[in-house]
Amino acid sequence: MEENSSDEIRAPLIQPVYNDGDASLPSSSSPSDMTGLKKMEEEENSPIKQVALTVPTTDDASLPVLTFRMWVLGTLSCALLSFLNQFFWYRTEPLSITAISAQIAVVPLGQLMAARITDRVFFKGSRWEFTMNPGPFNVKEHVLITIFANSGAGTVYAIHVVTGVKIFYKQQMTFFVSLIVVLTTQVLGFGWAGIFRRYLVEPAEMWWPSNLVQVSLFRALHEKEKRPKGGLTRTQFFLIAFICSFAYYIFPGYLFQMLTSLSWVCWIFPSSIMAQQIGSGLHGLGIGAIGLDWSSISAYLGSPLASPWFATANVAAGFFMVMYIVTPLAYWFNIYNAKNFPFFSDGLFTADGQEYNITAIIDENFHFDNDAYQKEGPLYLSTFFAMTYGVGFAALSSMVVHVFLFHGSEIWEQSRSSFKDRKMDIHTRLMSKYKQVPEWWFWCILVVNISLTVFACEYYNDQLQLPWWGVILACAIAIFFTLPIGILTAITNQAPGLNIITEYIIGYIYPGYPVANMCFKVYGYISMTQAVTFLQDFKLGHYMKIPPRSMFMAQIVGTLIAALVYLCTAWWLMETIPDICTPASDVWTCPSDHVFYDASVIWGLIGPRKIFGDQGTYTMINWAFLMGAIAPVLVWFAHRAFPTQHWITLINMPVLIGATGSMPPATAVNYTAWIFVGFLSGFVMFRYRPDLWQRHNYVLSGALDAGLAFMGVLLYLCLGLENISLDWWGNDLDGCPLASCPTAPGVFVDGCPALQY
Repeated sequence: MEENSSDEIRAPLIQPVYNDGDASLPSSSSPSDMTGLKKMEEEENSPIKQVALTVPTTDDASLPVLTFRMWVLGTLSCALLSFLNQFFWYRTEPLSITAISAQIAVVPLGQLMAARITDRVFFKGSRWEFTMNPGPFNVKEHVLITIFANSGAGTVYAIHVVTGVKIFYKQQMTFFVSLIVVLTTQVLGFGWAGIFRRYLVEPAEMWWPSNLVQVSLFRALHEKEKRPKGGLTRTQFFLIAFICSFAYYIFPGYLFQMLTSLSWVCWIFPSSIMAQQIGSGLHGLGIGAIGLDWSSISAYLGSPLASPWFATANVAAGFFMVMYIVTPLAYWFNIYNAKNFPFFSDGLFTADGQEYNITAIIDENFHFDNDAYQKEGPLYLSTFFAMTYGVGFAALSSMVVHVFLFHGSEIWEQSRSSFKDRKMDIHTRLMSKYKQVPEWWFWCILVVNISLTVFACEYYNDQLQLPWWGVILACAIAIFFTLPIGILTAITNQAPGLNIITEYIIGYIYPGYPVANMCFKVYGYISMTQAVTFLQDFKLGHYMKIPPRSMFMAQIVGTLIAALVYLCTAWWLMETIPDICTPASDVWTCPSDHVFYDASVIWGLIGPRKIFGDQGTYTMINWAFLMGAIAPVLVWFAHRAFPTQHWITLINMPVLIGATGSMPPATAVNYTAWIFVGFLSGFVMFRYRPDLWQRHNYVLSGALDAGLAFMGVLLYLCLGLENISLDWWGNDLDGCPLASCPTAPGVFVDGCPALQY
């Protein structure tokens, strides 16, 4: 039949709604009425094929949402994920436990509560009437629990500030001041999210690819699906993939850790620095390196199964251009004395390749000591590290120009007219019957947060160093970039960050104050990132037909719980673990915090003028701003010149240029393995086996995440806490000890062979 051949979802997740909350068709409905309704659904369904394949076009407004079990399981999952993610964050190999783990674990708990808790109605007949058990555990409760879990699954970036001040700079920051910084940075993004909902949630073109993983998993966990002949239901497939992922991770997680990066080139050339620089997946180009560890594949770029192929192709092109063309040429032509330093490193060095003594250039007032800096000499970076800053500059300017050229007219039209006057897809139409969150709620959050932040920065200036005008400037930067970055994330699942530009701006205006630089970066960058996260959650609620006010409440409460638990966990670890974040601790080396600290030295303490400005070594990198701005213009002209060549519009310069924005700490093997899996999923399976892709792609992504997370926690609780490890060559992560050695004559570094010089 015609309707069965359609790519759109026909099996409803819940009973379809045809008349604003009426969950069933009237008995008098004729076959012609049914045909008309189905035809209307086909016409109104999302123009994005992946959404039409995945998201149900139905709703049941009668399902209870803010239930007792939602609050209990949501709070529990948020607090537990917050604790575990911060606990693992400081480790040498950090483990990120995603919300998918909680999404799966709460299903049997919710069903148990529905079966066992009393259904007695309390305060019956009064305004406060409620019941602890309104009926079967339903999908809308489940979605809100997952929104809680999402709050605990993402890192709290402001913890980097606390760690940097207390551990690396060894200065004082009280718990109360830390709490203000953490809370305000996490909640501030709600303001921007409320302002930009109309642009980034309601339009069907803003489809947020990563949300489809969770939508698929909700369907697998709640739908009663008939097993196709010779095949598996989504639930059966999920359970098999979950068990396989769970069992397999014991190898890269404990028994055979080299599976993270099988750098076989280094095995063939154990004494060659150049060969190991070429072959190392963790410290070099990663040519030939094989990654068979899902945690390393999805660690920095997210799940490759959730990335649309055009975005994966852009990332691949950008990665190959920077990693295999620009960086090797710069290194082997010795640009910026590249051979004095490791090929791939986020370290800070002196001119002769030794580690820079940062404490020597800080005075007793925790400010930059210029005389000491002149004595120590200029600070140097590895050429790759310097190049990544140039990539960040170019990605930012290209993003602004790209959004203006390719999405400017849409933004202008949406600004002029209300969505009520525009054609809506079926998801927006179904959501229109619910009460929306008033915009003044978001403005109130915005005003209160900015006021509290200004107060904290002025009253506790000895600890935070940031003046009041810095807060206002950071907020202005965040609100300016939220829309373009939100558009890129909603379409491509990839987006450049604001960390570099915020550091750059405050570093020029207010140099010599490292904590001020860190705080400015957090308020300018993370408030925008949080806004994008909130908007992504709003879109998930949009797809799953969650009342917006209920979604808003869950996001606010979950964010507050997560912020408090993250800070308490980090504070406890910093106070109780000796040598945390130092090389003396093999387990607790804090790799991401090291990158954050290095950036605060470069941009905050010393300042960009002495490194990238007229007094610095890397002045040429500033030209990247202009190059990034020109790149989208070339694509736009090509599109205008050849309008029938639709592949040209798939060239997304901000994604292509910013592809290596996660490096470091991400490494070559993280990218090569991610690109390979993304190619198999987004191109091969989507093009040649769309039936299998539709049924299993996003479910597989969720199963791999969940199996990894559960085994990772189990390994740590059973073996990690007791420091039980296996010492053999298969647990040497990379097997390329010489990849980090300099190659310049006369530069001597401990652990590197002198015969090479």
